[in-house]
Amino acid sequence: MADGALRRWLRAVPWKTIGGGALAGLVAALGHPPFDLWILTLLGFVAAFYLLMRAVSGKLAFLLGLGFGTGYFALSLSWIVEPFLVDPWLHGWMAPFAITFMSVGLALFFALAFWAAKQLSATTWPVVLTLTLAELVRAYLLTGFPWAMPSYVLIEQAAGQGAACVGPHGLNAVFFLVAWCLAWAMFGGARRRFWIPIALVGVAGLFVPAPVSDRVPGEDRPTIRLIQPNAPQHQKWDPQYAGVFFERLARYTREGEERPDLIVWPETAVPVWLHNASRTLGIISDAAGDVPVVLGINRAEGARIFNAAVLMDAEGRVTQTYDKHHLVPFGEYIPLGDMLSKIGIQGLASRTGDGFSPGAGADVMDLGALGKALVLICYEAVFPQDVRAAPERPDFILHLTNDAWFGNFSGPYQHLAQARMRAIESGLPVLRAANTGVSAVIDAKGHVLDELPLNTAGYLDAALPEPLSKTLYAKSGDLPLTIVVVLLLLTALLLRRRETH
Repeated sequence: MADGALRRWLRAVPWKTIGGGALAGLVAALGHPPFDLWILTLLGFVAAFYLLMRAVSGKLAFLLGLGFGTGYFALSLSWIVEPFLVDPWLHGWMAPFAITFMSVGLALFFALAFWAAKQLSATTWPVVLTLTLAELVRAYLLTGFPWAMPSYVLIEQAAGQGAACVGPHGLNAVFFLVAWCLAWAMFGGARRRFWIPIALVGVAGLFVPAPVSDRVPGEDRPTIRLIQPNAPQHQKWDPQYAGVFFERLARYTREGEERPDLIVWPETAVPVWLHNASRTLGIISDAAGDVPVVLGINRAEGARIFNAAVLMDAEGRVTQTYDKHHLVPFGEYIPLGDMLSKIGIQGLASRTGDGFSPGAGADVMDLGALGKALVLICYEAVFPQDVRAAPERPDFILHLTNDAWFGNFSGPYQHLAQARMRAIESGLPVLRAANTGVSAVIDAKGHVLDELPLNTAGYLDAALPEPLSKTLYAKSGDLPLTIVVVLLLLTALLLRRRETH
């Protein structure tokens, strides 16, 4: 009897709708690195909106959104399996569950957006608003996870510069609107004539490439050295290799006849705890000479441990400390950790497996003549709100990261794209020191001025780009857009109620 009920249920599932949505989602994901085919993201959303137009019920719209989101996130977040494969014998069994639960879980945001749009209007126009709201909620709910936002595919287009005014979520709304207009221009039947010119204007606007950077730092600008030791994650803490990588970092710190004004080591670059690092810091100080160093290191306060960045001055003294405050769920800490640790689920990025404690919050580091830097450690560069949370406007963003966790295919390049978007949103240059890459100098318009390729050991001396004026988005954040979207959705709801009465 149970087998018969299961067969009936399987026959009742609209697999064509789900499968069509999943295929459209896979196509849409190809706009993100390393593919960078942004036009396919647009066409993937056009296909999804066409299928939404044909959905005859809210249930079908929900399943379509679920399939679309699952395909989109399964490909764009395929790097999510990489951390579990660093120690495959211990964590490898979790990899398929991680990518499945992550892609399906995030797809629920799209599913609810598609369902709500179908409920609000037969023409599905509210999907522009519901998807925008869904992405806003995804960015904030339960500490948020706004990785692979559709607007990120516009980073190389002139439209991407619009993030300085409306932020990435405002760009999402514009992107969804163009895709919806294009869907109606192509498949809207008798209404096509109205939508064709609007769609053409929107698509033409997206095709304009971003201008080449003309803001070359002047010769009087400070020079910052970014060091990339290229320590693979499975060897990074291995006693047989940790000394090799540390010696490499010290050598790159020492090299060069022209001395920089600041040296930056990446996240968790120092292989000892800060409270036991006096000898190690002495070696670093000798290598740096009279040049201050910002470096990533773990530190402890009693039973609490922190992922930190410290400033070591020209005399080798630690004068400032920043503790990472936006931690990676299931990576650096485990929700309900005491219970889950009993079945072997622990913080992957913690050397002890017990997880990190969050720092006090966003803060700036005073670097004297170089100005003030907002330090972001790894995951924190994913969040526009973490940049806006700075207690005062910095002169630049200093991003220390260890993207060895993300593999070699898509994760490091997507992380770099998000750092570039943070520069556009804030009008601030970003200097990025990554363990295995990609280390980069990014100007205040998101252009990569210089970089060290992935999986390359070396260092990069670069002039510090100048900041721009504070952007509109840096002043306003996401609140104005959220208010507008909510008010328009309430208007759509009132119009729908009038139509049904």
